[in-house]
Amino acid sequence: MDTQVLTKPQEPWIGSRGRIGVIIPSTNTGVEYDCLRLVPHGVTWHFSRFWVEYTDLSSDDAFMDFVHAIRETIPNSLRDIMTAEVDYIMMGMSAETFWGGVEGNDDFVDRLREQLGPDIGITTGADSVRRAMEKFGSKDIAVITPYQSVGDEQVMNFFTQSGFNVKRLVGMKCDTATSIAHTPRGDVMDLVLNELDGDDVDTIVQVGTNLSTLDLFPAIERKIGKPVLPINVTNMWHALRTIGVNDKFHGFGRLFEEF
Repeated sequence: MDTQVLTKPQEPWIGSRGRIGVIIPSTNTGVEYDCLRLVPHGVTWHFSRFWVEYTDLSSDDAFMDFVHAIRETIPNSLRDIMTAEVDYIMMGMSAETFWGGVEGNDDFVDRLREQLGPDIGITTGADSVRRAMEKFGSKDIAVITPYQSVGDEQVMNFFTQSGFNVKRLVGMKCDTATSIAHTPRGDVMDLVLNELDGDDVDTIVQVGTNLSTLDLFPAIERKIGKPVLPINVTNMWHALRTIGVNDKFHGFGRLFEEF
C-alpha cells in the first residue's frame, strides 16, 4: 500500500478561530481560572508567565519595585509565547497598563510592538475596560482595586483622562502579589454594595487581574441593575471581539450577553 506524503502544511485544528497568547505574572492564578471558564469553540488560550521577583506590595515603595521589575521580565514572556505561533496577545496583568495614564498605556503598547511587530494585535487591561465602558455609555464610575495608593493614583488618572468621572475608588491594599487571589469574596461583595455603589454611579469596575470576580460580579450586576465589570472579563471580551469571535455567552455578565 502506498503511503500518502503530505507535501504542505495542513490547517491547524487547534485554535482554528484564534490562538490567544496570554501574558501573566508568575504569581497570578486568577487569569487562568477565568479564561478556562470561558472557552469559545475553536479558540485556545495559551499562557506565558513573566517572573515576579518582588512579591511584596505592602507599601508604595514596594509596589514601585514590583512595577519596575516586571518591565524587565515581560519581554521574555512575549518571546516564549510567540514560538507557539499565536494569533493575538492578551496582557493578563493590569498595573503596568494603567501606569502613566492614557499616554502611559499607549507607550506600553508601543514597547510591545517593538518586540512583536505590527501584525499581532494586543489587548491591555486598561484599554479593554475603557472600551467596555464606552459600549455601555458609562460616565460616572466607581472602582475597586487590590493596590496600594500609588497604584490607585495611576488607575484614577487613566480613567479621568479617558473622560470618566471617578466618584469613588477603593484600594484594598493587598500585601503581596499572591495574596490578591486570597481576598475573601465576601469582602469584595461588601465593598461593592456598601462603599462603591450609589445613585451617583452608573458602572462599577474591578481592576487587578489576580482578583478573580467572575463568579461574583454577574450576580451583583443583576442585583443592582448596572454594569459591574471585572478586568479579566473585559480583557477576554476585547481580545475575542478583536479577532472576530462574536459569540454571546450567558452567566458571565452583561458585557458578553449584549456586545
